[in-house]
Amino acid sequence: MSNTSVGVVGVGSIGSMVLWQLAKKGYDVTGFEQFGLAHDRSAAGGESRMFRTAYMEGPEYVPLLKKSKLLWKELEDETGFDLLTLNGGLMIGPKSTTRIDNVIQSIKDFDIDAEILDAQQGKIRYPQHQLNPEDVMILDKEAGYIRPELAVFAAAERAVALGAHLYLHTMVDGIEEVSDKVRVTANGKTFEFDQVIVTAGPWTTKIFPELQENLKPRKIVMTWYPTHHLANYKPDVFPVFARTTDEIQFFGIPTLEGSMIKIGSVDTFGEVDPDTIHRDVHLSKLAKINDAVKNYFPELKSDPTRISVHMDGYTTDEHAVVGAVPGLKNTFIMGGYSGHGFKLAPVMGQIGSELIDKGGASFDISHLNPGRFMGMNKTI
Repeated sequence: MSNTSVGVVGVGSIGSMVLWQLAKKGYDVTGFEQFGLAHDRSAAGGESRMFRTAYMEGPEYVPLLKKSKLLWKELEDETGFDLLTLNGGLMIGPKSTTRIDNVIQSIKDFDIDAEILDAQQGKIRYPQHQLNPEDVMILDKEAGYIRPELAVFAAAERAVALGAHLYLHTMVDGIEEVSDKVRVTANGKTFEFDQVIVTAGPWTTKIFPELQENLKPRKIVMTWYPTHHLANYKPDVFPVFARTTDEIQFFGIPTLEGSMIKIGSVDTFGEVDPDTIHRDVHLSKLAKINDAVKNYFPELKSDPTRISVHMDGYTTDEHAVVGAVPGLKNTFIMGGYSGHGFKLAPVMGQIGSELIDKGGASFDISHLNPGRFMGMNKTI
């Protein structure tokens, strides 16, 4: 058991994994969560998330994703929950686009188990999709879907079983470094830790207002569509997918509960205050994703039967902010995952524990350096 005490502020997508990894290493770790465990008010709600290794956002993420896949399995083994299902993933779009180039480069650089299909081959293999002649369809055989709420619950509960302390319905009001300690004020009480990691998701700028220019809480809307052909959209025949077109970037998950297919836009729906977000959605705001469903999925009804609203923190370059807070000795930040953090959550938990161990990570996370937005190295 380590004598080092660590506070984790926010026990959601990332914080739950940090809590698990620190508890596993024997740290005296305490988590603070303003809502209940595995709530749906932030970035972890919505039944499912994609996992993929052939990455549209850039090949620098692939080593992190490879490790994350192993850690998802490790968490499953420790908890007995089914969290990650690898049913394959399709990356679809015109071959000339940067996002498809990134996928192909990821496959080449990291020996990902994948298959590239042209539009004609794709139509035969996966007739559920309406493809354009210039499209390619890349099957990432190391992709699938994650159960996000269950994953947060599993990681946090496992951390508690390993000795972590967890304060639910506890609002953190302040964080301050005093001498060699970090003082956390929560629900009117004061706690002192050797080190603190802030994993507050859309609430990050409430704690670090200096990030307000470069990190914005944004509204995410998820949508589900019905069909008379559910058998064609079950996990064994309908891989998860991410698609880029001239009009929209969108994604999809097979039917998991047996009545609807989740297909959603990666577009966000404006900046929000996470404390006062309006969770209704006017149907006119869904025109782009409904048109995409109509144009590319002829077997689906193009009016959603279920809509849910969530949030995430988006940075101006859409890469997270991970590392030591500039100007502070014992406070770290992990936020701004910009809509693509959940698949990385377990490896981010490991990285969080490494920040505590040695102040740095065993992976190259230089592109996530907080200094690009905070402190002396800030760039605008």
